[in-house]
Amino acid sequence: MSTVAAISTPLAQGGIAVIRISGENALTVADKIFKSVSGKVATEMKGYTSAYGKIMSDGEEIDDGVLSVFRAPKSYTGEDVAEISCHGGVFVAKKVLSAAVSSGAELAEAGEFTKRAFLNGKLTLTEAESVIDIISASGEQARKAAHSAKEGALYKKISGVTKRLVGILGELAAWVDYPEEDIDALEPQVLSDTLSSIYDELSALSKTYDSGRIIRNGADTAIVGRANVGKSTLMNYLLGYERSIVTDIEGTTRDIVEETALVGDTLLRLSDTAGIRQTDDVVESIGVERSIKKLDEADLILAIFDSSEPLTDEDLSIIEKVSGKRTIAIINKCEKDRKIDIEKVENVLGEPVFISAKTGEGIKDLERRISEVLSLTTLDLSAGLIANERQKRCIDKALLSLNEALPALSIGETLDALTVILDEALSALLELSGEKVTDAVVDEVFSHFCVGK
Repeated sequence: MSTVAAISTPLAQGGIAVIRISGENALTVADKIFKSVSGKVATEMKGYTSAYGKIMSDGEEIDDGVLSVFRAPKSYTGEDVAEISCHGGVFVAKKVLSAAVSSGAELAEAGEFTKRAFLNGKLTLTEAESVIDIISASGEQARKAAHSAKEGALYKKISGVTKRLVGILGELAAWVDYPEEDIDALEPQVLSDTLSSIYDELSALSKTYDSGRIIRNGADTAIVGRANVGKSTLMNYLLGYERSIVTDIEGTTRDIVEETALVGDTLLRLSDTAGIRQTDDVVESIGVERSIKKLDEADLILAIFDSSEPLTDEDLSIIEKVSGKRTIAIINKCEKDRKIDIEKVENVLGEPVFISAKTGEGIKDLERRISEVLSLTTLDLSAGLIANERQKRCIDKALLSLNEALPALSIGETLDALTVILDEALSALLELSGEKVTDAVVDEVFSHFCVGK
């Protein structure tokens, strides 16, 4: 592979910037642009050693900094790697990168260093995908899930299933290909039980997708309620700053206001919707229609009611609209005298959470309830989760094949035909782990990475 270089730290002002060079000629390139004060040269330095010196370009000193050398195969990419740390700043970092390119390196593409780590056997594909999740983690749960994947939790689970399928296919092949040998055929019931067990395991794994997606990307959350119950006040409190306009005038929020907030340890993509009510205002009515549509798209609904007022027809209509959805009923303005009929809310939406969006009272209870409703409190993050659509697609392909294999077995389908079906399931799982994957899939995975990683 060619020798590539990129800036591996954020392109902004900071304490240091790191320019990473990886490939067969990485150390030769480093020697051309880095002159250590001790006289050490990169091509003669041992792995995991560093040197201080000057960074040069066309005989001119750009900056001073530190060169770190990592020898193949004991490096992140599995290749020779040189990392030059210089003073942070956009211009200086770009100048050092330009010097590396002028000395024989090529500009790295998005995710190319991690891609090389995968191609050189340093990471499985699922472990490589977790790298971008670690980088983008916005909360403790996201970090733990990504770290678990980086440690190989998902790969180990898929690998275990793959080995069982390979074992079955091996026995089927031996029986089909060598009929003259005295090889016992697989007992149909034993085979059916084994395939059912594999199906159940993959099905359970597939169901972790929603939780994994929510942990990774955040829960699409709609804050709904009739006008002036405190939706915007709650959103502003959760965000920690005033994003939605708050007044005593009904219909202030006329469209959906969207922001992202970390509530407890759960990332929510909040949507403050227009108050759901009958209105003759053309603009506000469009906002109300969008609010109702948002209810069908949301992962979570926070339905807010005013504790200081009796339930209105609009409140009852909202209760009906969100019934059966993943909803938390919130009784707001709990600091005021209670006039609301709690039982009517509770009978349909379950036990409500009492808060004051104005003072923050009850917000901790809301945080806990959100985690419970999204099924995040009992989630074993170390067990391996489906983290993205590519992984989910592979699991579902395998499940589809197994779902075809089990009836085929029960009606006495030939073992040749069964082998073909199980081969498809195996291929899907090998694609997930990266053990049997096309260049197009690999390119797609790493296209989502930032340049420099």
